[in-house]
Amino acid sequence: MATTHRGQADKSALEKAAQAFAQTKLGSTLFTTVFPAIDRKVMPLTRGKVRMSLHFPSLVLHCRGAKSGEPREVPLLYTPRGEQLILVASRGGHERHPAWYHNLKAHPDVEVEIDGRRRPMRAREAAGAERAELWALVTDNYNGYATYQQRAGDRRIPVMVLEPR
Repeated sequence: MATTHRGQADKSALEKAAQAFAQTKLGSTLFTTVFPAIDRKVMPLTRGKVRMSLHFPSLVLHCRGAKSGEPREVPLLYTPRGEQLILVASRGGHERHPAWYHNLKAHPDVEVEIDGRRRPMRAREAAGAERAELWALVTDNYNGYATYQQRAGDRRIPVMVLEPR
């Protein structure tokens, strides 16, 4: 697992094109609904070698439903930061937070699966100066988050920090 992200200056033309597409209404719909359904099945079978997110760091989040307590598996992009994994609850700029955000708030002890290996983590929401610092980091990793924040209107997109437990 990488411990640092690759910034925009290091992205290939294909990665930049994928980012541009993912920022469109169609792209964000595909990346938040259709592609995760595919990744939920394909990523565990291929140990993360095949995934719809192409070259972007992605994981499968294993958590419990906020209300039901039932197991949930959610493929997500992440930004590595040392031992931390940074997640952005953007939902493609939707006006409401994604379900997985509420799941982490209710049940912060989770597991992540990266390249076929599961690791226990604990989630917390970044705030204040830390959130600002992490927002700069995640938008350098994937520049679509800035577009999603504009699309989300008054909803401030949460930044979640996963740390090893």
